[in-house]
Amino acid sequence: MSSIIDAGFVKAFAKLCDDAYNKGWHERNGGNLSYRIKDEELKPYLSQLSFDGEFKPIGVTVENLKNEFFLVTGSGKYFQNVKADIENNVAIIEIDESGSAYRIVWGLASGGVPTSELPTHLINHSIKKEKTNGLHRVIMHSHPANTIALTFVLPLDSKVFSRELWEMMTECPIVFPRGVGVLPWMVPGSADIALKTAERIKEHDVIIWAHHGVFCSGADFDETFGLMHTVEKAAEILVKVLSCGGKRQTMSADDISSLSGPYKVNINTDYLK
Repeated sequence: MSSIIDAGFVKAFAKLCDDAYNKGWHERNGGNLSYRIKDEELKPYLSQLSFDGEFKPIGVTVENLKNEFFLVTGSGKYFQNVKADIENNVAIIEIDESGSAYRIVWGLASGGVPTSELPTHLINHSIKKEKTNGLHRVIMHSHPANTIALTFVLPLDSKVFSRELWEMMTECPIVFPRGVGVLPWMVPGSADIALKTAERIKEHDVIIWAHHGVFCSGADFDETFGLMHTVEKAAEILVKVLSCGGKRQTMSADDISSLSGPYKVNINTDYLK
């Protein structure tokens, strides 16, 4: 039997961590990643998991995630080390029958606990599972510099941020047609940031945390990484535009809206008014 380290979902998880680190989005131990594992992916490796650990409170209750398994980065662990030594830097956790506790069943071999943002990840996984009929499985939190920079100069308003980012590249309204949700600064890992993010993620796949980073949800690793990448590239273009003296021309609301039909996306027209 092959090792779980060689499982496709584990390798894909490690690749995303490496790609995101190489983009400069994960300095030191910054950022975190989680994946809701499919039953068929984990089934061949169940004998390699340990079910002897004690369940610990999550801090939130996520009833629709009961008995599910997640692959998550560890607290204080560095994205740059995941690919080379995944067993010491990530964990597979199991959610209990009540949806209010978890235990580590694999990984963090040298000790440690899952990311400090675990309650935020799980409550938002819970919402996205419900909202997407189970399609979304990945949540990624990164610290992309240009997007963070914009939180110091743009109003912390979802409509303003969405419209500004949409105008930077034609692909943006197609890739994130619902726009982005924006939150003011809050203490990382707190109940407040978990609950406020959960409110926004009902309508958006991208949440911008002011002066902190970006929180994305997607169906798979490529989609989620691509979403983060698109938002940050748009932010980089906007930073350059602002440094050049601002826009002289741009896409109109009608231009953006006209993308809906050809690309079969439901662009949030409330953000075009």
